[in-house]
Amino acid sequence: MKSKQIDANGQRSYVVIFETGEEVAAGLQRFATENDLADSSFKAIGALSDARLGWFNWETKKYQTAAEFHEQVEVLSLIGDVALKDGKPVVHAHMIVGRKDGTAHGGHLMEAHVRPTLEVVLTESAEPLRKTMDEESGIALIRP
Repeated sequence: MKSKQIDANGQRSYVVIFETGEEVAAGLQRFATENDLADSSFKAIGALSDARLGWFNWETKKYQTAAEFHEQVEVLSLIGDVALKDGKPVVHAHMIVGRKDGTAHGGHLMEAHVRPTLEVVLTESAEPLRKTMDEESGIALIRP
């Protein structure tokens, strides 16, 4: 993974480029931690050799695998945020992938491997957001 800081209008922004074989979810988390990100949003496009997408099961209060792809797919959209939970950055991302037949599938990013590239633009806001545990859902949610 390569990155370049491209600040504009007082905001820290980055271009983060993933290369073939790199895992997206872990890479985004590592980047957020290494750069002390506190309140960021990101968007990306590219392509993958495989992907695992999930959905939040309200009954079990856990993310479960919704779809797995072990084929070349296009990243039609990858969006997400970074917020603090217990003082550490946490990445939350959703992805839509396109298959060769033109169908699209989306969900919570669980795991994905890049082939040949993934181009991420990440922008940090001046005010950090924090996640706190939500009793009803059982997950940490951003609370402004």
